Amino acid sequence: MKYTFKTTLFAATLLLGGNHLYANENSEPDLANGAKLWADTCMRCHNVRTPDNLSKRAWTYSMNHMRVRAGLTGKETRDILAFILSSKTSSDGKRIILK
Repeated sequence: MKYTFKTTLFAATLLLGGNHLYANENSEPDLANGAKLWADTCMRCHNVRTPDNLSKRAWTYSMNHMRVRAGLTGKETRDILAFILSSKTSSDGKRIILK
């Protein structure tokens, strides 16, 4: 009984806590704000990396990690991620359009 309760409580915590990066996902990301935040926040500690250095999945993972480390809000994190991903190019050199 204790095991079932603890497992259920743990699962509920994960489900309710969730991934806050995508909370309020309906709000459109602000690319201009993302660019400013990238320059003001990310570039303070990191060398310049082109968006093509990492995959979309890797950037998303990295932003989840750095949101906590840099004390970013969910909106700020989404704006930075949208800015980074909007700057990625495909293998043929064309810009990738985010939808």
